[in-house]
Amino acid sequence: MDKAQLQSLVRQLVTLPRETEWVEFKHNKADPADIGEYVSALANSAALHGKPCAYALWGVEDRTRRIVGTTFRPRQTKVGNEELENWLLTQLNPRVDVRLHEGEVDGAPVVLFAIQPAPNRPVRFKGIEYIRIGSYKKKLHDHPEKERELWKVFERAPFETGVAKENASSDDVLALLDYPNYFRLMKQPLPDNRAAILDRLVAEKIISPATGGGYDVTNVGTILFARNLSDFDRLARKALRVIIYRGDNRVETIKEQTGGKGYAIGFEGAIAYINDQLPQNEQIGQALRTEVRMYPEIAVRELVANALIHQDFSVTGAGPMVEVFTDRMEISNPGVPLIDTLRFIDEPPRSRNEALAALMRRMNICEERGSGIDKVIFNVEVFQLPAPDFRVAGDSTIAVLYGPRKFSQMDREERVRACYQHACLLYVSGKRMSNASLRKRLGIKDSNYPMASRIIREAIDAELIKPHGEGATYVPFWA
Repeated sequence: MDKAQLQSLVRQLVTLPRETEWVEFKHNKADPADIGEYVSALANSAALHGKPCAYALWGVEDRTRRIVGTTFRPRQTKVGNEELENWLLTQLNPRVDVRLHEGEVDGAPVVLFAIQPAPNRPVRFKGIEYIRIGSYKKKLHDHPEKERELWKVFERAPFETGVAKENASSDDVLALLDYPNYFRLMKQPLPDNRAAILDRLVAEKIISPATGGGYDVTNVGTILFARNLSDFDRLARKALRVIIYRGDNRVETIKEQTGGKGYAIGFEGAIAYINDQLPQNEQIGQALRTEVRMYPEIAVRELVANALIHQDFSVTGAGPMVEVFTDRMEISNPGVPLIDTLRFIDEPPRSRNEALAALMRRMNICEERGSGIDKVIFNVEVFQLPAPDFRVAGDSTIAVLYGPRKFSQMDREERVRACYQHACLLYVSGKRMSNASLRKRLGIKDSNYPMASRIIREAIDAELIKPHGEGATYVPFWA
């Protein structure tokens, strides 16, 4: 927020008819614990009332709304040896984005805290949830009717419908969003007038009419079509990061690239960039030597698309990431999956962000529901690569693609995982796994069929597969 924007916003806030549930005015009082309680209360109240942001403003006389200035200096304030801003974030759960802005209005110093609404559950400060009742800060558990209303809001308010930028003019909308590429990706002709363009963006819920004649730019419109995500404070950290390492660990970084564009308009460029960074293997044909990527492009494409679509946008300070090592690549996103990682292959994906997923499918950026991971496994098998690993680590979901490795170099866990995924892939294709099909998948010689039998027994012992009928065929445990 620049100087002019801060001044404009402060003048707008002080003209409110009264102190609201999502705006708090203060002169100089700035006790850290009190601030933390207000952040919790304002974040929860903003969510309850459907506001895209809550504000705490210092330098204003509460009764008269005169801008009188403040002596509060948040960046110079410490709690113990810790800076106030960092301390606040450690005491809030879930963490919400709190932006600190300092400046002058009419020659008077002011401080503004811009506070993200509670994302998917009430925000606590030091384990206690607060709410605003009129202009008063109260404990949420003392007002059960407000608590019930708040939880209802969380149940019906998906990320996509949130507002990334309020009251943007039509000029701002067309400058912030890459609308020509929206029409290109949707295979629709670009209208020849501004009104038709804006009407189409409204119909697609990329923007929505705002009070006062402007437009609110929605989260889904921003995350997909922003010309530059850094223009939207709270979504800037959701840009895709690609990190290339030297070796098989994170000790030495060769390069790091953070995307700037919205996912839809930047997707093809991101995939091309990732593929350019991947190691190549040389294949010798009958007459020519050719270079092929270590990983199938369709697998990279699907896993990156999944990371973008299925992330939990309420997790602050984290975004989707691709990390490339010499022996593997890891594709991660914030948020734990809504289904068991063992069921990625057969179950249709459940997404927190259905509107975003639907738009990306319509633009052919990702596959139809449930077919993406099947394609990943199929192409991994075609490339004779080790089975990918899908796992949860803390608050993140990680998909790992491994580079070429001989069967003798795989450990027991990798062999069993390959056996399970092979059984899943065949089952969803209407077939059954056998000793022969597993030998082909893992490159085991026919004469070494006892080795395949041992892997099958280990997968049965791990309760990942089970025998099917009387024949020597096998299906996943869930079949």
